[in-house]
Amino acid sequence: MNPVDIVEPLRSRWSPSVFDASHELSDVEISRLLEAAQWAPSSGNRQPWRYLVAVRGNETHDVLVPHLSRGNSGWVPRASVVFISVAVVEPDDDGPGDPTYPLHDLGQASAHLTLQARAMGLEAHQFAGFDHDAVGQALGVPAHARVVAGIAVGVRGNPAEVSERDAEREHKVRSRRPLEETAYGDRWGTPWPGITPSGPTTAEPA
Repeated sequence: MNPVDIVEPLRSRWSPSVFDASHELSDVEISRLLEAAQWAPSSGNRQPWRYLVAVRGNETHDVLVPHLSRGNSGWVPRASVVFISVAVVEPDDDGPGDPTYPLHDLGQASAHLTLQARAMGLEAHQFAGFDHDAVGQALGVPAHARVVAGIAVGVRGNPAEVSERDAEREHKVRSRRPLEETAYGDRWGTPWPGITPSGPTTAEPA
């Protein structure tokens, strides 16, 4: 591998809106995804990430689906599994605790999970559009933990089987801001002068 290039799963990752509703993941495959999250970096090794595993058709999945936003209610249920990510925010002497680092660490764990999915030939799409409080209450999430997002995982499906809106999203170009807009040097807003991109900032869906 050329050491100056980013690794392939990072460049080819895609968030599909069309999943194959007949595809199933084995317990072993789901466990591998969770193991990838397990080995994420963690501030103080607190490991504040938790995941509620909503396999299509199980009780957790049945709880989640009615609370999806209208925009997510068509495509999310078709995924093979949905991981509901939760950050544990331990209280401290001064109050309920600072959520900054738990949320940061949860984000890293979820990134590990999504990249592992790509390495396994799967696709992952993270989403926030659902009633977090209702889902957390129904699934017994304690007060010191925060439901954050969902991660739908599966394989790509047939766009002809979904709504026109979801099918159209499959053709959107994946784009990112130029590094000059996100990496600063001497002052905020001043690009770091050493930027040397290894590739384009847009990518067509696979």
